[in-house]
This record gives sequence, structure tokens and C-alpha cells, in this order.
Amino acid sequence: MPKYIIEAMPASLSTEVVGLLEQTETATVGHWRHWGFVDRGIQGLLRRRVAGTAVTVQIPGADSTLLHHALGLLRPGDVLVVDRLGDDRHACWGGGVTVAAKAAGAKAGVVDGACTDIEEVEGSDFPLWCRGLAPITTRVYDLGGRMNVPVAIGGVVINPGDAVLCDESGVLVMPPEEAEAEARAAIARQERGLAVQARCAKGEKLGDISGATAKVLAGLS
Repeated sequence: MPKYIIEAMPASLSTEVVGLLEQTETATVGHWRHWGFVDRGIQGLLRRRVAGTAVTVQIPGADSTLLHHALGLLRPGDVLVVDRLGDDRHACWGGGVTVAAKAAGAKAGVVDGACTDIEEVEGSDFPLWCRGLAPITTRVYDLGGRMNVPVAIGGVVINPGDAVLCDESGVLVMPPEEAEAEARAAIARQERGLAVQARCAKGEKLGDISGATAKVLAGLS
């Protein structure tokens, strides 16, 4: 069995689909979709909304050998998704990885584990989602790993080429063939939501608009 497995790079999402996703709030899709949302413990270190194509990596424990190699394969528009195989002690992503990912044109990083060097991440203005910060880092130990295979991130299976949408509420992953329809539905719902907010600002009651008040009154009789 080879120590490293690297599959072909996935097809990239179209510019149109990425543009639609970046108008979409994850919390809007969460009104009707109940799968594809990674564990809420994975949060953004910066307040950003980005979307792109999933490129997946699995690396074990204290080793970041394959992660360093993967950075050289990234393309503009990719989101590098790192499965830490359960490790929550070692930070695999810091200032150097951030600079390399940004230089490659990557849109963001999503790590199911710890990161470090928050000041350098902020200084690079690079969107990064993780489970928090840690002072103990990985090293180039040559333990092995896999790239562009299905991975598990926050309880969600992510396939290479999936659509990844990240914002201040969390991370949503979808098969690429579902992304456009979900984004368009979300944008339409957001527009309706703004109209409701405008009515409330003018004095209408949210319960009257949503129908909640009528249901409560009916339940009192």
C-alpha cells in the first residue's frame, strides 16, 4: 500500500455558480436543507463569505507533509479542505501555509482541527475556518496521507469537486450539480426577507406577516 495517494484534481465550479453562492447565506439554505452543514464548532477566523471548489486532503496527527505538497497543486478558486483524522492537538495551518494558499489563488481553507498564527492569518486577509487555535504545530514527518479522496469534515462527507460555501455562520457543502438551484432559491428567499424587514420597520408586526399570531390566537380558543 503506498504511503501517499493523490487522485486527479477535480473539475472547478463555474464562475457563475461561485458568484451565485457568494450571494447566498448559509443560514438561508438552513431554512430548508438539513444536510451538508459541518459541525458548528468549525468557525471562521475572519468575517467573510466565500465559495469555491473543494480540494480535499487527509493528514495524520503531527504530520503536515502532504499538506505542504498539496499547496503547490492548488488552483485559483479552490477551497482546501483538511481532514485531520481526529487530531485536535496539532495546528497544521499557520502563517506559512496561509501565504502559500493565498499565493496559489485559493479562496479559503477549512480545517477540521486546530490552526495557529492568527495575527498572520488576519494580516494576510485569508479566509480560514477551523476548530480554534493551538500552539503545538505539525512537522514534515513523512507519515503519509491522501489527497482528492472523500473526507470527513465536521460530520459531513466532502468529495473533491463539491461546492463549498463558507460564511460567518458556518460551512455548507453541496454536490456541484445542486449548488446553482440552491443558491438561486436562497437569493430569492433573502430578497423576500428584506421585504418583510422593511414592513416591520414601518410598524407591521412580524407575527401578523408570518402567520404566527393567527396560529397562536387560534390555539387559545
